[in-house]
Amino acid sequence: MITIYVQGKRVLIEAKEVSKDCWIDSRNVDAKDLDLLEREYGIASELLVDIMDMDEQARVEKEDEYTAFIVRIPVYDVEADPMFFTLPLGIVLFSDKIITICQKSSEALDDIARSKVRGLNLANKSAFVLNLLGRSAFTFLRFLKDINRRSTRIEHDLQKSIKNNELIQLLSLQKSLVYFTTSIKTNELLLEKLRKSPLIRFKEDEKDLLEDVVTENKQAIEMANIYSATLSGTMDAFASVISNNLSIVMKRLTIVSIVMMIPTLIYSFFGMNVPIPFSELPFAFVGITGGSLLISVLGAIFLNTKPSIESGKSQQKRTGVGLTRKR
Repeated sequence: MITIYVQGKRVLIEAKEVSKDCWIDSRNVDAKDLDLLEREYGIASELLVDIMDMDEQARVEKEDEYTAFIVRIPVYDVEADPMFFTLPLGIVLFSDKIITICQKSSEALDDIARSKVRGLNLANKSAFVLNLLGRSAFTFLRFLKDINRRSTRIEHDLQKSIKNNELIQLLSLQKSLVYFTTSIKTNELLLEKLRKSPLIRFKEDEKDLLEDVVTENKQAIEMANIYSATLSGTMDAFASVISNNLSIVMKRLTIVSIVMMIPTLIYSFFGMNVPIPFSELPFAFVGITGGSLLISVLGAIFLNTKPSIESGKSQQKRTGVGLTRKR
């Protein structure tokens, strides 16, 4: 879908035809849109292929008729897995127009189209690029906070009951954080290149805007690293909890198996076809059954004790650790 915007007094206005200093917003592009961009506007097919590549990194390149940027922008799609991911966005600057190309829609592009960026002027193309990068960094920060809230809510649910669904959601959020961290770092490299590259000459006020964008991008990197480390620690902690619960279950099953073996062993002895004691007594069956149950109960009590703790305490007393010497 291709939408054309022109500069209004305070907002951007949709237009039907291309005019001077317009913005051609291409989102959810298909083969027809790509063919139109190549045929009508002279964008190289190699560049379009790079923009359509999901794994394309941020960069800038200069051609005879235009300057092209590829940046990574965050996208939220409830039907995707993971829901938070990044896509390459192509920004092509001509002398008389701006063209953006993206596979899907993004909140960063929506904010620009809805004139949520102050002082946006389509005639100033370098400022447009900086505003779009700044809005992208702001969207990264907003999505990172959303990811943190979601992970906190899932952690609270996991504290009540560990289920596969919650663990899968945490894994999906962890993948999103990895995508965000990688994309933000590539955008940082692009911003550093814009600082030094002579491809675009920034004015003094635009240099201040560039510094603000760099600051927001660094903040996004720090937040992504913190949330990623926190989520990784949470996943490791829950993995330890699951392993500990499995050990407890296996211990209980082992105790039950051993306890059930005691009466089985006793009944096996008395079931042999040889002379055995107490065979002539009238209450032999009741006595043997009662004795087996008693031994089983004593065995269960013995196996349920915690010798590791007791041995630890005795070892502490022998070594004198934690004890104060009386004088």
